[in-house]
Amino acid sequence: SSSLGLRSPSIILVVVIAVWIGSDIFKSGIRSVLRRRPNIDLLVSVAAVGAILTEHPLEGAAVIYLFFLAESLEEYAVFKAEDSLLSLAELVPERTTVKRGDSERNVPVEEVKVGEVIIVRPGERIPLDGIVVSGTSQVNQAPITGESISVTKRRGDRVFAGSLNEDGYLEIKVDKPQEESLISKISELVRKSLERKSKTESFIERFSGYYTPLVVSIAVLISIVPPLLLGEPLGDWVYRGLIMLVIACPCALAISTPVSIVSAVTSAARNGVLLRGGKPIEEVSRSKVIAFDKTGTLTKGELAVTDVLHLNGSNMEELLSIATSLGRSKHPISMAISKYSSNRGIKPREIEELKLVPGRGVIGKLDGRKYYLGNRELFEDMGIEIPREIDELENEGKTIAILGTSSKIIGVIALRDELRDESHELIKELRRMGFRTVMLTGDNERVARAISGELEMDFLANLLPEDKVKAIERLSEEGVIMVGDGINDAPALARANVGIAMGDGADVALEVSDVSLIQNDLSKI
Repeated sequence: SSSLGLRSPSIILVVVIAVWIGSDIFKSGIRSVLRRRPNIDLLVSVAAVGAILTEHPLEGAAVIYLFFLAESLEEYAVFKAEDSLLSLAELVPERTTVKRGDSERNVPVEEVKVGEVIIVRPGERIPLDGIVVSGTSQVNQAPITGESISVTKRRGDRVFAGSLNEDGYLEIKVDKPQEESLISKISELVRKSLERKSKTESFIERFSGYYTPLVVSIAVLISIVPPLLLGEPLGDWVYRGLIMLVIACPCALAISTPVSIVSAVTSAARNGVLLRGGKPIEEVSRSKVIAFDKTGTLTKGELAVTDVLHLNGSNMEELLSIATSLGRSKHPISMAISKYSSNRGIKPREIEELKLVPGRGVIGKLDGRKYYLGNRELFEDMGIEIPREIDELENEGKTIAILGTSSKIIGVIALRDELRDESHELIKELRRMGFRTVMLTGDNERVARAISGELEMDFLANLLPEDKVKAIERLSEEGVIMVGDGINDAPALARANVGIAMGDGADVALEVSDVSLIQNDLSKI
């Protein structure tokens, strides 16, 4: 032991522990030799063993410890990402009601065949992709498309597995098997993107494949040629061969990543940013484009009242009182109106005969008079002319709630998912730094155009998750950073050169991203 530099129990213990935790590294190195594909694990193993045999055990142990740390961080990140993918399955129910003949049967989702009709009642999640053949309802498909508000689905409209049917009865004709649903594609896109290696990782793999056998071959020649041809002492030249291995093995290349990771992660965390590995540091410097999701990223992710128009002799207080009374529900529009009214001291009143009109709005009696609160289709169905002001508000990307009677409109409440306070300054600063900024959103083009125009940035609208990935792939030639928060953003976050997730985003988005903003502060970018 003393001849190897193991002169104290503490040093022996350090080396024994290093050998134990590095056993998988040693095994991987040996397997790479057997497969004739030398890898970085073989380089580290050679350096560590060579250091111990040349009486530098602590240096050999240090190489193992640092490399083990890097491998452990990478494995943990992959494990968490894969675990988060399982959470996507929880969005899809395990059983559903299917129409077969004149009867309804509750069956496992995997038994439903393409072409069959399933029934989805209010409050249930849609189990399979398909086309609505009967019924009308508001459907919350934010986890899938990222749209900020629920959308009306009626006969002929497409719906996606994992979406929530909020208020109506729907019959849906299944047009895709479970494994081909959009939410299944999201999982697969994320998984494939996670398998992609950074340029430095790919370089080290190629480098070690050529460099390791060359170094080992030279060391073997140094060890045996002089004794065989010149009669030199074998022990001396074997020792020199080991020295050659330790010197030539690029330990700095192997351990520089974990050392950099620890330094960068610590510094970033102090500033409210969580880094997952060294990839974001490497890639950010090469990126020229930053793509943003809209809902929950550039915006706050919740509706707020922006305009209240009182028409045909109504006053604002009365208008808000009626709207708040009719809209007492968990619907985002109702909650935004209630909050706006509450801040102004306006309280709801008792409503009689409250009735829900799926995909349209609500009807109720107040002081013996019937009022209607809903979208423009609710009033168009009654033949009431829609004021020009509503078109102007919609062109600004705002969501409209109309209040009226059976004969006239008495008020309009406009709502919008408000921009974060720091969004304007961030986009301005990024442009000054030379970055091109693009907004990628599942929302409609009217809303996207209004938001992007206000921020003075490019946009792509009506994007499904797979469309966002395609957009990222087109931009990745320039080097692209993706910033998002939702399940629908996860494939694009994983595919981008660098993925940045908001701290309160969906679990899968947080786990597949390279960076997380702890306080949801975009200025940290």
